[in-house]
Formats: sequence, C-alpha cells, structure tokens
Amino acid sequence: MTQREARLRSVLQQQGEASVALLSVEMGVSEMTVRRDLDRLERTGFVRRTHGGAVLTERLGFAFDFSSRRRANQKAKQAIATEAAKLVKPGCAVLLDAGTTTLQLAEILSDAENLVVVTPSLAVASALQFSEGVKTILLGGVLRRGTPDLTGEVAEAALGMLAVDIAFQGADGIGLDGSLYTGDLGTARLDQRIRERAARTYVLADSTKVGRTALARHGSLREMSGWITDRGIQAEQLKALRKLGVPITIVKA
Repeated sequence: MTQREARLRSVLQQQGEASVALLSVEMGVSEMTVRRDLDRLERTGFVRRTHGGAVLTERLGFAFDFSSRRRANQKAKQAIATEAAKLVKPGCAVLLDAGTTTLQLAEILSDAENLVVVTPSLAVASALQFSEGVKTILLGGVLRRGTPDLTGEVAEAALGMLAVDIAFQGADGIGLDGSLYTGDLGTARLDQRIRERAARTYVLADSTKVGRTALARHGSLREMSGWITDRGIQAEQLKALRKLGVPITIVKA
C-alpha cells in the first residue's frame, strides 16, 4: 500500500463513507487518481465501492470513540508525523504509543519495508494490519474505556521483554518547565516504561499542547531525544522550552 492509499484509508476511517469528489479535495489529487486508488484498494479488500464513492470494508471499519480528538489539528499532526517518519530506517524496531499523532505516523509507515512496530494501541495495530513489510507486535493489557488503548500490568510485563531502537510518544500537555502530562494514570506508568525500553524517544505533540496540564505527570522533555511540533508554538514558549537543551524540530503545517 502506498502512502497516498494509506492516507485515503485514513480519510475513510474518519468519514465512514465518502464521495470521490470529497476524497479528491481531502487528498489534493484528481478524481481520476482517487478512482484508480479505490479500484486497487477494492481488489485487495480494503474498501467497498459505492455509487460515487467508497466505504471501508467491515474488517477495517474500526470505530473508536476518540475520532473527534483525532480530527483536531489534523494538518499539524500530519506534518509532525511526516517529519518523524524520516527518523525511521529499515530494520528498526519502533514503538508507537496510543496518541493520535503516532497513529498518523503508523499510517505513513504502513508501506515501509523490514520494520517491527510495537504498540499498546488497537488503532495503530489496525492501521498496520495489512502491511506486508511491517511486523506488528500488539502489547496485551486492559482496554481503557472509550479509547483503543491497552494499559496495566500485562502491557508493562510484555513491554519488559522487549527493547526497541526508537519510540514515539504523544502528550496531553507540556508544561513550560518541560513536564509531560497525560490524563490517565495507567497510561502515565506505561509511558515511563516505554522510555526505559527504547534507545531513543521522541515526543510528537502539536503546539496546542504547550502550557496545558493533565492528571498525571509522567516525565520531562529533558528525558527525550527530541520533540517535534508545529509553528503554532508561541515565541516566548519556544524560548523557555529551548533552555531545557532538548532538540526541538518545528514543522510547517
């Protein structure tokens, strides 16, 4: 599956069913290109064509309650994920947490070759389930209500058996002192374990997360190999966070 086809599938996951005209606008390609892509995806069972459009087949049509959260700041998240993908090389073992930006990254990596992806996210596993070049390892655990995330002792124990080259984590909030926040205690504990099992860890978080807090503080930017964010970050915020000495990559959304 090409990156464009993975993006098309992502749009269908958000919309449920979509017309060729809408997909053309969302993808920034011609309607003829969309029809060709849909034809290929239908032949492999990814989508079912409808009159004037397409819908995901049942085996791909996972509906998660976080869809509205996923749509927020989507352009920024896509740009951040595209930049993060440059850090992933063939042969890597990659860990993707359950954030919405890491899900965008999973969709980009779906056409990678010779890659191992470890994740506690059912949504990430769903994005990678038909990727021939990606071996996906789904951590076990307790399913969080209202989300496709697995946490708890089982997930932590499974993670303890593994070591990865690079991990990517999201954040519900980033304090100006570099504190990283999440809204769930179980996720906070798992995020800490993820960093222990990765040679390098990067935060993928758009600029709207800066200055926010949440229930659980699970670490600091100082522990990270880098942070990728977008241009929406305010100059004073960026100045304060650069003092932490962590490499910060700013992408254009």
